[in-house]
This record gives sequence, structure tokens and C-alpha cells, in this order.
Amino acid sequence: MSGSDVKAKRLAATGSAGVGPARIRQIQVLTTTGTPRLTITDGNGGATVLDLDFLASDSHSVNIPSEGIRVSDIYVSAFTACTAVTVFYS
Repeated sequence: MSGSDVKAKRLAATGSAGVGPARIRQIQVLTTTGTPRLTITDGNGGATVLDLDFLASDSHSVNIPSEGIRVSDIYVSAFTACTAVTVFYS
């Protein structure tokens, strides 16, 4: 998928991004109070591919190196103390 256009999808809850096979390139997360955590799996019920804790009440940017993380579908399985996440993918 090298050279593919990068797209973005904003999610405000757990569930599928509905984009099908993709490579996660970057995520932006807006957190609230408490103990923010974001977990992304390879589709619904798949292996965990990204599991991150964040500082509360801030915005965070996570760049994924090289070709990104390949998934069959971007699925947010844990979305704790977060307002929204924007996933950049190709």
C-alpha cells in the first residue's frame, strides 16, 4: 500500500471504524480526566495491535513508524476517559 492516499476517521466510542483492511499511520487522541486508555485490535475480537495510556485532559499525537500497523479493520476495543480519537490510515 506504499504511496496510498492517507485518510482519516474520527471515533467517539468503541467499535469499528468501518474502513476494512488498513494500515494505521497516526492517531490523535483527546483525553478527559481520570486514566485515559485506548486499545485498538485487528478487527472485532482480533489481536491487540495498539494499547496506550495517556495523560489526562490533553490532546496527544502518536505517529506509527515505517509502513504503519496492518489490520483487517480498525476496531477500538477500549476507549476510557477519551473524548475522541482520529485515526489516520491508508
